[in-house]
This record gives sequence, structure tokens and C-alpha cells, in this order.
Amino acid sequence: MSQWMGNRTLEVVTLGLDGEVFAIDAILVHEILEMVPITRVPGARSFVGSLLNVRGKVVPLADPRVRLGMECRPPTIDSRILVIEVELEGEPTIVGLLADKVFEVTEVAAAALEETPRLGMRWPPHLIRCVGKRGDDFIIVLEIGRLFDNADLFGAPETAAPQLLSA
Repeated sequence: MSQWMGNRTLEVVTLGLDGEVFAIDAILVHEILEMVPITRVPGARSFVGSLLNVRGKVVPLADPRVRLGMECRPPTIDSRILVIEVELEGEPTIVGLLADKVFEVTEVAAAALEETPRLGMRWPPHLIRCVGKRGDDFIIVLEIGRLFDNADLFGAPETAAPQLLSA
């Protein structure tokens, strides 16, 4: 991975999901919100099954635990929504990403980043960009583009992969 990054560091936002530490590229994050009222959409797929109002704009809310095969839980006092920008079908799209907790914005040195191991991961490896090591802890860097990959979201049955909502 350090060959891919060169000598640069990767600036990430670290977040908690189901007791694990994940990260996403900080450049994707527009803002971090405390929990706000959300509206469940009847019949919507579980990955993006709700909408929220962000400064007067309707924004779909995604729960990454669904795509990562984790148990979904109700929000707590520590839960946060990361308002991020992802590219869907070639268009920049604002989406809310639910997290159990947001820890910090930090830099991970290129030398501390490694390719995703093919064995020993409990999450789908194509959804993991790389694994960072910081002290004795691992940080799982999500591949946000693949988390929202249209091939996995549109037209698939509910049991295989959820579908994005049309706003």
C-alpha cells in the first residue's frame, strides 16, 4: 500500500461501527451531525431506508452495517451522521452515513497502510480499501465508492443487496 500512497499520509475520519474502528477519507466528509429526526421510507431497502433533512435538503441515510453484514441497532446518544459526497452513476451525491460513534480526524502514514488481507476478514473484502495500523490498533479504511456501488444496489433482491432510494 505504501507504494500506492508514496510518502503521503492518508487523512481520515475514524468512526465506530459495532465495536470496530473504521475510517473514511476525510475529504469526502462535508459535516458531522448529531442524530436528527429521520423518516423511514416504507418498502425501501435496508441499506438506504431513511431520509433526513440537512439544511432544507432531503438526504438519503445509509447504514453501512447493512453492507458490512453487521447487526443493525437503534441509534444511541453517541450515534452520529456523517454527511458525505459520493459519486453515483457519475454524479456527485450527498448522502448521510450512520455511525455508532465518530472519534476523530487523523492522519495515517503510508507506511502504516497495508492491502486488505484476503483471509481473516469478517467483512466483504471488496468494501475495504486498506487496513491501517496505529499503535496496537487496526483501522479499517472503507472503500466508500464500492459501499455505494450501483451494481450491488440496483435491481438486486432485498436479501442480496439493498437498493438506493430515489430522492
